[in-house]
Amino acid sequence: MGVFPIIMEATIMAAVSSVLNRSPAVAPAANALQVTRLSPAIGAVVEGIDLSKPLTPALRDEINALLLTHQVLFFRRQKVSPVQQRDFARNFGSLHRHPIFPVVKDVPEAIVLDTALNDLRDNALWHTDVTFEEKPPKAAVLAARLLPETGGGDTIWASGTAAYEGLSEGMRQRVEHLTAQHDFTRSFPVSRFGNTPEALAKWTETRNAHPPVTHPVVRVHPETGEKGLFVAEGFTTEINDVDFGESQALLSYLFHHATKPEYSVRWRWEEGDIAFWDNRITQHYAVDDYRPARRIMNRVTILGDRPVGPS
Repeated sequence: MGVFPIIMEATIMAAVSSVLNRSPAVAPAANALQVTRLSPAIGAVVEGIDLSKPLTPALRDEINALLLTHQVLFFRRQKVSPVQQRDFARNFGSLHRHPIFPVVKDVPEAIVLDTALNDLRDNALWHTDVTFEEKPPKAAVLAARLLPETGGGDTIWASGTAAYEGLSEGMRQRVEHLTAQHDFTRSFPVSRFGNTPEALAKWTETRNAHPPVTHPVVRVHPETGEKGLFVAEGFTTEINDVDFGESQALLSYLFHHATKPEYSVRWRWEEGDIAFWDNRITQHYAVDDYRPARRIMNRVTILGDRPVGPS
């Protein structure tokens, strides 16, 4: 499964045609926000806002509506501290605390993703955040703190709705009512996250608190009602109710299909960038092409609800 630059053709496959109608390429908004869509399937840049300042209820609702439309929003040239990042995220729900990653001092909701401190190879894998919990996060806010001088370190997001719509009718019927296992150890193996006594104790505690959970293969978005694929290589280990060989074949196909360039957008980080994505309907991949340079990001994650499949 490769990672490819996004190359948008003059015409896009019919699978994402319904997504094209969500909004115009540039949408003026009531609060003077300028919104530029980045691809037919997913992603928009939002300008005309300072995320370091409190949001009014109207502006909060407008941003939430944009998130539902575009699935991942990007904000350029922001000067946002971890505290302000946390406060922005709180507008959209209660906040999650990650069981493994280190956090910003005095801001326990803001995790530190630092290649000098963490083994982040799990990020160089398509994943939806924290699906090993019964109620995976609703959304996340990611801030770039230190970027490689050499460039690289892009992040790619893929739309679960576009991927679902791109399946054949027969495959949609095949997977629509299946469920799958999601396992913490898939991206957090003890060999990498339990290599000191302290780390092993933390890993064991987390593993005991997070046994494998079952989620629908196709999730119905709780706000929009859209259907989207809800499996990703980072945590999905097997499909229930089929034999092992069929499970592996289906997952291999779905992992590859869901991350096609047609369904995704690639973001090249610059200083001050913020990304805000809907974790219920997307997956993402942090491109690990900048070693040995250092990269530091802070993520604040918003609590979600239990995934529900089609009735």
